[in-house]
Amino acid sequence: MNFHAIKAIYRFEMARTGRTLFQSIVSPVLSTSLYFVVFGAAIGSRIDEVDGVSYGAFIVPGLIMLSLLTQSVSNASFGIYFPRFTGTIYEVLSAPISYLEIVIAYVGAAATKSLLVGLIILATAHLFVPLDIQHPVWMLLFLILTAVTFALLGFILGIWADNFEKLQFVPLLVVTPLAFLGGSFYSINMLPPFWQTVTLFNPVVYLISGFRWSFYGQADVSIGLSVFMTFLFLVICLAVISWIFKTGWRLRA
Repeated sequence: MNFHAIKAIYRFEMARTGRTLFQSIVSPVLSTSLYFVVFGAAIGSRIDEVDGVSYGAFIVPGLIMLSLLTQSVSNASFGIYFPRFTGTIYEVLSAPISYLEIVIAYVGAAATKSLLVGLIILATAHLFVPLDIQHPVWMLLFLILTAVTFALLGFILGIWADNFEKLQFVPLLVVTPLAFLGGSFYSINMLPPFWQTVTLFNPVVYLISGFRWSFYGQADVSIGLSVFMTFLFLVICLAVISWIFKTGWRLRA
């Protein structure tokens, strides 16, 4: 394992975050804080509790997961797309570094950035609502698994995209709607039976449900199923990336 190469790419990607601090960190934190104000205060005053939890506290895991998903995908997709756009990706591919090490470096940096955003939002949430995290170890596990999984998805999107429009297509028109419809602001048990069944085909439901369970011990689906679906999505993304590097799809053209 070439740790020097991994460290070099990782540090370069993290340094870019420092140069775009407002866009990378401040902006998503401020946006999520507005959700706390609007949904927690305005709507929360009209909804007493959801599954025994105050509405303001109930939406915290969903909002953290919403930001984590979008930031992981965006960070990873841009991180690998920009070297392709400038042509510097060929220097990386020709360097004495394996495909595994390239993925670890880029995905690791993207996941680190999104985890940082998620933890800052978690700390900010304490300013708006009282929080009691019943399973902190599971909470961190879900944070890390989700960040890594969706960073892998973003890595795939960054290789697939051939312009900046496509780069923004999936995060804005696929990931964000799935997060909104995945129980970020409500329990799927509040839906009619038919729509509850339809919602179970949304993979984000399992992420948000498991993450919310780590806070309050309550979930829309079983915690075992949430962990299984998260690992399944992770394995699928790894399989796709392995195929991309084996075939050179979008990399050797």
